[in-house]
Amino acid sequence: MIFPGRKYRIRFREWKNRLRLKREARCYLTEFERRGLTLPDDDGLKAELRTAFPKLRPKPKGRLNIIAVYHHYNWENYSLKPALEKFGSVRHWDWFGEFNHLEKTWPKTGKSQMNKALTERVRSWMADNPADIIFMYVSGILVEPQTIADLRTHGIPMINLALNDKEHFVSKVRGGRAFGSRDICRYFDLCWTSTQDALIKYRVEGARPVYLPEGANPQIHRPYELERTIDVSFVGQCYGNRAQVINELSRHGIHVQAYGHGWPAGPLEVEEMVKLYSRSRINLGFGGVAGHQDTFCLKGRDFEIPMSGGFYLTEDHPELTHAFQPGKEILTYRGIEDLVKKIRYYLEHTSAADSIRQKGHERALRDHTWENRFEKVFRLLGILE
Repeated sequence: MIFPGRKYRIRFREWKNRLRLKREARCYLTEFERRGLTLPDDDGLKAELRTAFPKLRPKPKGRLNIIAVYHHYNWENYSLKPALEKFGSVRHWDWFGEFNHLEKTWPKTGKSQMNKALTERVRSWMADNPADIIFMYVSGILVEPQTIADLRTHGIPMINLALNDKEHFVSKVRGGRAFGSRDICRYFDLCWTSTQDALIKYRVEGARPVYLPEGANPQIHRPYELERTIDVSFVGQCYGNRAQVINELSRHGIHVQAYGHGWPAGPLEVEEMVKLYSRSRINLGFGGVAGHQDTFCLKGRDFEIPMSGGFYLTEDHPELTHAFQPGKEILTYRGIEDLVKKIRYYLEHTSAADSIRQKGHERALRDHTWENRFEKVFRLLGILE
């Protein structure tokens, strides 16, 4: 139960966030146009990167020497690491085990100690066996701009992945430093963002952005031969309008089994989650960003569910059309009435659902693996033959 006072505070914060994002987007677009900036295509990015690394020589797939810097929160080692290992040897540094005890003192001491350790670790690895690339999945709350600048002195391409630039490109600002990508992005050679409308922001900040959504690992996200005993399921956090939508479905006689933080059933282990996709006749999705109305982005489940052979029904938004053919490979809905109508139809018309399920699985396998994503960025950087 959410008490009235707390409910109004939540709504006020959401209202402030919406204003902040609108103001942020407007300011960046104005500056982008004022400077006459453009967004480079793949050929333009390649040309810029060849100029930055004129002596770089590409290597065959499987022969790259990769340094990876990221923390395994709950999915990273199931997705990023196996995909990177397709391209060569990977030395992974996860700072959390060494510095999680400094969480309470992070702004004063933890961050500086972690940054120093990162610099020293990369220096040690480069001295022992020089790498071909440094891949990072970090933000301004974790690393200082000077740290990234120091890592650049090793003279190899550096790439950073950002998966929530929709609302966290800048995010909070403390002491003049942004928690998001704003202050560190210009020090990377390539900034991989899953947010299409953040490309303008990166360009204004002097960075080279490439838009690529998340992917899925077909060794983890795969179909299971299980009886479909669940009509509708949802896996994800309970926030925004999700509980409201699921309660409304229940009012229409449609029961949804929901799992994740904030739901009574709680989260699932990875294998059980993937099996749930096969056990469900319909896998429900939401495309919204927490606390923001009419703000959408592609999410990991958009690829993991079709990769797992699940029938996927998610909230309609434009970015989905870059990844799938809605109506043929996945299904989308607009509003509760449309959602109820489509759930009822496809629960009754199983052959139509099976056709969409199969085509979505084929598309995900062909175009949306993490391996495909890394292959593109490595070719852009010129390190892969």
